[in-house]
Amino acid sequence: MARDPYLELGVSRGASASEIRKAFHKLAKQHHPDTNPGNKAAEERFKQVSAAFDILGDVDKRKKFDAGEIDADGRETFRGFGGNPGAAGYGGGQRGAAFDGVDLSDLFGDILGRGRGGAGFAPRGADVRAKVEIDLEDAIHGGKKRISFSDGRTIDMTIPMGAEDGQSLRLKGQGAPGRAGPGDALIELIIKPHAIFRREGESLVMDLPVSIPDAILGGKVQAPTPDGAVTLTVPKGANSGQSLRLKGKGLSDAAGRRGDLIARLLLVLPEILDDDLIAFAEKWRAKRPYTPRKR
Repeated sequence: MARDPYLELGVSRGASASEIRKAFHKLAKQHHPDTNPGNKAAEERFKQVSAAFDILGDVDKRKKFDAGEIDADGRETFRGFGGNPGAAGYGGGQRGAAFDGVDLSDLFGDILGRGRGGAGFAPRGADVRAKVEIDLEDAIHGGKKRISFSDGRTIDMTIPMGAEDGQSLRLKGQGAPGRAGPGDALIELIIKPHAIFRREGESLVMDLPVSIPDAILGGKVQAPTPDGAVTLTVPKGANSGQSLRLKGKGLSDAAGRRGDLIARLLLVLPEILDDDLIAFAEKWRAKRPYTPRKR
């Protein structure tokens, strides 16, 4: 239930039309969204005082409200239930009508610009919020993502290079409709978990499986990156947990600067242990025993 419009404008029930207009002028200029960009509290307060003046700035609506015939939302009341119009507040049912006796093109001319002047005034539509999942590669390189709204609209959103998990993008004019134009859509980006790469702090990290011969003898192996596979040199005598750095293959920032990709080696035995490998291991263990846990 909305609040009493008299309380919203800070005037008494006996206030004159001039006093009501003066109070509205002051509050509207103070809280207008165009003078408070990005301030959600100011935007909400502006809607509240606008809705209150929609009632009190109209002679007929004010009389009906004072008589208990409509509530602060401009809806007809059931008088037999003992409703108190003073306990209701501002709100939505009858919003949007031109304000009686107020030259809004003069009031907001310096705020809204000449393009909106003379057309009457009402709050713009509300902002809407949504979450969208994107791939890690799109977060690094940027890209496009098609979004479907509940009203059937679809748009192609541009994902900026270096997008962050939890980052919000503002899509101008894609929010709820309103008499003064639609609001905006605030889209929160959620980076989906990747099958290979993971973020650790500011670094992009992956596990790179390596065969026992390549680890012992060294060699060239294929390594995946967000830009495609590359050839990586595994040094002779490499061990599990050892890290190799791939320059410029990691995360990117908004300016397009790329960090590095850290490949952590993971020694992997073959799926089937043949007789030669088993015999070699038995011979090695008998002649050259060692305990890795001592390291």
